[in-house]
Amino acid sequence: GLGAEEAVGLERELKDAIGPAGGGCGSDPRALWRVLTARRLLKPSYPHAVHQLVYYAVYANYDASANGPPLYWFPSRLAVWECRRGRAGTGRIAYGDGTMGSPVHASYQSRCTNLGRLMKTHGSKLLGSSYEDPITSFKLFQSFSVQHPEASPVYWSIVLKELSILFREPPNCILDTSDKSKHGGTWIPGSVLNIAECCLLPSNYPAKKDDGIAIVWRDEGCDDSNVNQMTLKELREQVMFVANALDAMFLKGDAIAIDMPMTVTAVIIYLATILAGLIIVSIADSFAPKEIATRLRVSKAKAIFTQDFIVRGGRRFPLYSRVVEAAPSKAIVIPAVGNNVSIQLRKQDLSWKDFLSAKILFCRPHDFSPVYQPIESMTNILFSSGTTGDPKAIPWTQLSPIRCAADSWAHIDVQSGDVFCWPTNLGWVMGPILLYSCFLNGATLALYHGSPLGRDFGEFVQDAGVTILGTVPSLVKAWKSSECMKGLDWTKIKSFGSTGEASNVDDDLWLSSRAYYNPIVECCGGTELASSYIQGNLLQPQAFGAFSSASMTSGIVILDDYGVPYLDDQACVGEVGLFPIYMGATDRLLNADHEEVYFKGMPMYKGMHLRKHGDIVKRTVGGYFIVQGRADDTMNLGGIKTSSVEIERVCEQVDECVLETAAVSSAPVDGGPEQLAIFVVLKKQFDGESEKLKIRFSRAIQRNLNPLFKVSFVKIVPEFPRTASNKLLRRVLRDQLKQDVHISSRM
Repeated sequence: GLGAEEAVGLERELKDAIGPAGGGCGSDPRALWRVLTARRLLKPSYPHAVHQLVYYAVYANYDASANGPPLYWFPSRLAVWECRRGRAGTGRIAYGDGTMGSPVHASYQSRCTNLGRLMKTHGSKLLGSSYEDPITSFKLFQSFSVQHPEASPVYWSIVLKELSILFREPPNCILDTSDKSKHGGTWIPGSVLNIAECCLLPSNYPAKKDDGIAIVWRDEGCDDSNVNQMTLKELREQVMFVANALDAMFLKGDAIAIDMPMTVTAVIIYLATILAGLIIVSIADSFAPKEIATRLRVSKAKAIFTQDFIVRGGRRFPLYSRVVEAAPSKAIVIPAVGNNVSIQLRKQDLSWKDFLSAKILFCRPHDFSPVYQPIESMTNILFSSGTTGDPKAIPWTQLSPIRCAADSWAHIDVQSGDVFCWPTNLGWVMGPILLYSCFLNGATLALYHGSPLGRDFGEFVQDAGVTILGTVPSLVKAWKSSECMKGLDWTKIKSFGSTGEASNVDDDLWLSSRAYYNPIVECCGGTELASSYIQGNLLQPQAFGAFSSASMTSGIVILDDYGVPYLDDQACVGEVGLFPIYMGATDRLLNADHEEVYFKGMPMYKGMHLRKHGDIVKRTVGGYFIVQGRADDTMNLGGIKTSSVEIERVCEQVDECVLETAAVSSAPVDGGPEQLAIFVVLKKQFDGESEKLKIRFSRAIQRNLNPLFKVSFVKIVPEFPRTASNKLLRRVLRDQLKQDVHISSRM
């Protein structure tokens, strides 16, 4: 796809890189790829076919089974700490394996990574003579932070000073393990604060100034306009104004739901609710009325903030009407466009304008005294699907934001001055994670009020100067296939984030190439952890679709079929078990037995009762991790966890010919998001057509569960495989699905 002159020039540069001038690394694919990306030979403007040609040619004869996954991004010592001496971008670079290479032109060359700074300052003190440098010693440092009882509190005492955390009353200690009934111990006991206030106050470190930009945003359809900006002072005043209105209407401790897109107004409502001592109930704006009603009932929400409509591509989609069908006691309705709601409200409901202009006289409407509470006080109720019945109601305390912001600080390297964008929603865990990762690290939050699927979003990323862009794999796949981002400049992006579902290597190749192969930090965790238990980072080489390490202070083991842990450096596949001492993880659920959900049936390991997460994880040669699905019957569809039972319950009501169904999911052979398949047993003397059932199943699931779900396959079978006790063997069906998909892909 290149012009003749450009093609000849690229060929010449590639030959130069392979030969002696490039260090003679042509025989080592990892070293060769490192040189190619260091020299920026593959430009973002080149057609993806060129990037594919070079990457797959470089690694054509690479043996991943013997050497671990192919690497595409490499840290440099210069990038990690020598930048302090103004040496970035000069001379030759020493890589983590001791080899030398040309200077890598990347944003990491101009400043230190957060973890690099921490290790440079404290590494020798903690690791003694074993410490060499942040890159060489990272794995040892991460292991030390888990294995030594005194190390984790030391790490967190350091990181707390790096975040914008202001205690009203300081903690008695970092970790108290005296209460043996708490598997994970008690973190930061005795401390009192308001985590929303921590987000809003200026600080010297991290650098947060009143006139600094806290939020940038753009509305869909206004793509020719400048990017909107809000300073920290303006944000604080808006939050306090809303907090006053909330305080006049509700009692401290009341649960207030929010079901709307993640707009600037939604962020203000979220922070104001917590500032006023209330509890946020997170509900995704894609849910059907039944799912909204369930969450309102479980949380006992007193009211709900929502919008009249959701506007996408110039079209209006109803939201308030869906919320009303869920029968909340009170709704406060924000207009999607303009200043006035464009729909008739119920008598007990309020428009946003009326809510803010209630007949309460505020002497100082932009001033509010935060409600200070103990660290263990609940601030947010989020939900995660169980295998049966109601979704699990997961309480976030004031500890949860600290954990997620700290992981972003350490692994994604969020710093003061960064512009952080991640298309998400406050109904999902990534919404609060994004919010706190920005405001507790001094970064700017970037919001696009519209669909992230098209070029308009890409233009916003370009115009807002986004430096960290978070994604989900299905979104990347859509961008790549539509070529909607062609010609845009994303080279200010220093790193990407990815979570929610399994990544596809070729999609990640496309994404990373948009910013001269800067790293994609893969993240895998859970709402109940307030973080990721495995992640990438900027002190280790990265591989597409793989996680390079467990998170800082997080211990994991991989269990065989008998519950016995594999050796730490052994390549293997099995269910993951988490060490129970996990800062930020839940110790209760609001509507389920926490002990039964997260610890029952898990083995002991070195005197610890391992915590259940449910992922099947592969550890490769070289210590990288690849998530291969769920151990239970929970599925991950488009980044949303749901249960087989929920889907089957809906499908079995679709047609009278259906006797029973079994829902399973599997990732495609070449990687990517899981695809939903429904196996069907028909009633006797009934006929059915797979394609017609697929359409009807999809419609029913979208209507009753989530409009984002889609059935990819339907297969009619005479009967289901079962155990002697008549338990359905979904595992057997899942294996059959993988085989069918593999045959189909080969055809």
